[in-house]
Amino acid sequence: MKFDLHCHTKEGSLDSKVSILKYISEYKKRGYDGFMISDHNTYKGCVAWDELRKLPELAEELADFTVIRGLEYDTKDAGHVLVVMPDDMYLRLLHIRGMRLRKLIYVVHSCGGVLGLAHPFGAASSSAMGFTIMNYDLIDELDFIETFNTCESELSNYLATELAAKYELPGTGGTDAHREEYIGMACTEIDADIRCNNDFIKAITEGVAFRASGTEREEVRSGKAKEHWAGVLGYKVYNRGIAKVRSIHRKLGHYRLTHSSDMADTFEKPWKEVKREAKKKDSIE
Repeated sequence: MKFDLHCHTKEGSLDSKVSILKYISEYKKRGYDGFMISDHNTYKGCVAWDELRKLPELAEELADFTVIRGLEYDTKDAGHVLVVMPDDMYLRLLHIRGMRLRKLIYVVHSCGGVLGLAHPFGAASSSAMGFTIMNYDLIDELDFIETFNTCESELSNYLATELAAKYELPGTGGTDAHREEYIGMACTEIDADIRCNNDFIKAITEGVAFRASGTEREEVRSGKAKEHWAGVLGYKVYNRGIAKVRSIHRKLGHYRLTHSSDMADTFEKPWKEVKREAKKKDSIE
């Protein structure tokens, strides 16, 4: 099956000009089987999709087309990370940017989700390899790496492919589209029948073959700005400063899941308490 695994929607991203229905229409014309919603730190686009797929007048258009509900999370120490949780699981915690990668890995894996670095060799302001404080040992704990991104250079994508090969991780491809003209410039072929998030997670964890490819776009002014020291500083202020200011909200309830689950009690507790209990459990075992 053929997917674009990195798309920003008008419904979920202020800087995106492409609606969910536009993605579906254009990708069906191009022979794709689906795409992944990857808005920054929000499930607004995913919730909008949930409402659209209920409409009887759209049943025919939406038939045999898969929309994977994910997001692109802004970490404190590893840039952007693509996250896919099990079906109908929306973690409100992920609406608050700025967690460290280690904590994000724990949260996502504890709930049965998967995650991978987005454009790891891209702009220093938002990509893993631009962070000198990143713990590279954590790459072993990831589930995939985005090895092709239309917004990145040929060298950036080549290095990402080499990184995925080194750690024996699946490589995904996406347009990172915010505008209609980038639709169809990247794809991921998956040797599995993907009809929902759970199917995608199963394919990732069971070692199904992934093949990423596409065409890099020409560098634009916004891309150059992200590489400038001011862009890097702005990212740090946004992800570290604002996240710290809002951290009180995490302690007051953002660890709670938005659905009924055995994991809900875990994420209602402060992170330090969860970690303390985990260490205690390990010592007993």
